[in-house]
Formats: sequence, structure tokens, C-alpha cells
Amino acid sequence: MGAALAAVYNHYLASYAPKGLTRFDAHKSSELRSIYNSMVKLNKEAPWYLPTTNQETKQYVVALKENARQLHNTIALLGGLEEGGLLSKKSAFSSNPELVTASYIGPHDSEAESPCFEIEVHALASPQQNTGLFLEDTKISFSPGTYSFDITAGDMSYEFQFTLDGTETNRQLQERIARLINNSAIGVKASLAESSSRTSLVLTSEATGIPQGKTDIFKVNDDHTSKTPGTVAYLGLDNISSKAADAVYSINGQRQSSPTNHFHIENLFEVNLKGVTSEAESVRIGLKTDIDSLTDNITQLMGGYNAFLRAAASFQNTQAKSSQLIHEFEGIASDYESSMKSSGLNLTPDGTVQVNRQLLHETAEQSPDAAQTFAFLKSFCSRLLRKSNQISLNPMQYVEKKVVAYKNPGHNFISPYNAAVYSGMMFNGYC
Repeated sequence: MGAALAAVYNHYLASYAPKGLTRFDAHKSSELRSIYNSMVKLNKEAPWYLPTTNQETKQYVVALKENARQLHNTIALLGGLEEGGLLSKKSAFSSNPELVTASYIGPHDSEAESPCFEIEVHALASPQQNTGLFLEDTKISFSPGTYSFDITAGDMSYEFQFTLDGTETNRQLQERIARLINNSAIGVKASLAESSSRTSLVLTSEATGIPQGKTDIFKVNDDHTSKTPGTVAYLGLDNISSKAADAVYSINGQRQSSPTNHFHIENLFEVNLKGVTSEAESVRIGLKTDIDSLTDNITQLMGGYNAFLRAAASFQNTQAKSSQLIHEFEGIASDYESSMKSSGLNLTPDGTVQVNRQLLHETAEQSPDAAQTFAFLKSFCSRLLRKSNQISLNPMQYVEKKVVAYKNPGHNFISPYNAAVYSGMMFNGYC
């Protein structure tokens, strides 16, 4: 049951608003209790209204909540949840971001100078790939019936079943199996390769690197499957054309390896390997200056603000109240327009903020106290946080809905799930 719900939730994320998770998405029980109490208080006086049945509205509400969460996390990542911590996040540099990218994950309150690292990339981590037989697009030689095969990935084994009536072609069979595998979300992706009018079914693992204690990331067979075997041999699905390999690199001359191209260095830097360095070449990573870090932080903050506004604007043609939400955010930004403009942050007609990085950098560099110069952003972020939390608690306030009845003031009862009706929208297409 848990796996089924996970698959539904993953499908919901892909369909509505796929957003990355951060450490701020994990909460203590006291924080969850506080959220629940806020919902109870919010709904105590809320009127009853008819639940929405429009699919576009459901998509809008769920996406609105997800976008509000993303804005909250952007501010949190910049230190906006801590007293005096806003925009204190340090930034990392890479001398060649096309080969190695880096971000700083160390303590932001440390006065000690962070060391620099020289990285040489000898090989990137790669996935396992199975390339099947290249077949002509002719009628299959299988008899009608139900066939199955198994894919073992990690400690889990998955069986795939399909029924043939004997009229399918080789390409139709390959496409059908590709859809089965891709819709299963088991960590293996399927695609078709073509060569001289022939097609092959290619299976590629999402994971990279050599699994600990194993030689393969996944295996395909039909030796002990429940239905008729023969698919694996016919299509050549067990043919490993490229084995998985670890990333190999050197840090300050010390050779190391990793099953992925993503790793940490001394809990200071988060590194992504993107290419192989040439002989005697290395990529230097370290911390940017405080002025450069501040410029990056402000740019990232405005990027999060702009992303939320654009997401809300994308629903203006179908959701009348999205204009109200945009107007509220524009009102918050307009209160700081003069301070923003003098710092290289310009409000545009659509409500977004255009960043002039050169002027922004010059303002920070020439200011005797950069923290004081950009102090207005603390108030700006504080208001954005309150608004994003409000939206997360009750995104239904930005939906046109029919009120059935208003509650009798002072003689009402608690309905904690009324404004949280959007939570049920996750499953409306699957239950």
C-alpha cells in the first residue's frame, strides 16, 4: 500500500508542480502541531462553501501551495528564518563551472577562512545500460498469450506482464514494454534506439556507480516469472552494453571515487561533476568574497520572488482571484520601491523585480555598511514569509467559490479540514 501511495504522490508532483525538497521541508512534531492549531483557528470562523470540482482549479490550488512552499524555502536558505541571518549565506565559486559546480554548505556564522580545493576529474559516474537486439519492424514470432519478465533493482524485484494477440510488430512490442517500464518508476528508464531501419529497446538505470557488494544496478530475466517466458531472450533485454562505473577524481592530489557525480567535501562544499578535466588541468573551488556572496543572495532572493509571481500569473486566464494574489505581492514590493531602485533592483510593469547586478555589486562595494544599506530587504522578506505561510495554510482563499452559509459568530464549531480541502485533490484522479 505504501509503494502505491508513493507512486501516486510522485505522479501528483510531476503533474502539478514538481519542486525540489530541502531540509526546511522536515518538521518537528511541535511545528506540525502549531500548523494544525493554526488551521483550526483559521477554520473556526470560515464560512461553508461548495467544494470545487473544476480540474483546472484543483491544479491551481495545489500548485499555489507548492509555489508558496518554494518561496518560503528560498528565503529560508538565505538565512531568512534566523534573527540577523538574512543574506548571510556564503557563496562558492568554481574556476570552471562547465566541469565542476560547487555550493557552500558550511556554517554561515564562521569567521574562519574556508580553504580552497583543487579538483581533477578523471572519470564521471555512469549508469548501467542494457541494449537489446536490433529487430526489423515485422510481425512478432510470439504466439498469442500472456507473457512476463522480471527486473530486479536493488533489493526489489518487479514483474511486468502483458498480453499479445499475435498481430503486433517488433516495434510495437518494444514501445509497449518501454511504456510499462517508464510508468512503473522503479529507477530504470526505457527508450528505443534506431539503426538502419531496425529498433532496439534500451534500458538505462537512473542511478550511477557500482552498487556496494554487487556488480549490476539491475538485472532482467524471466527464468522464474509467473507467466510465459521468452521476452528477455527475444528482445535481448539482458545484454549489458555499458556497465555502471564510479566517478574518479582527485582533491588536492588525493585520488578518490564516488558512486555519483554529486558529493560533499569536508561538509563545506556540495560539488557536482559535469565533465572530465584534461591532463594537468584542475578546477579550483572556494568561497567568494562577502560582496559577491551578498550580490548572489539578493539575486537568488529576487529570483524566488519573480518565480512565484510568474507561476501565479500563468493562471490569470482561468483563475480570477490569481490577480488578487499578484496585486498583493506587487503591493508588498512597491513599499520598498525607492530603496530597491537605488540599489539596482527595478520593479517592472508585471510586478517582477529586474536585477542590475553591476549596480547592485557597486552599491554593496561602495557602501560603508552593506548590511545597513540592504536592511530594507529584511522587512521585505519578513512580509513575504508571512504571506507565503498564509497561502500554504489556506490557498483556497484565492479561489472563486460559492458560499453556502456563514457561521454564527461565537456559536460555531471547529472544521479543521475545510480550508485544507486541497489535500484531497492529490488523489482525486486515482481513487
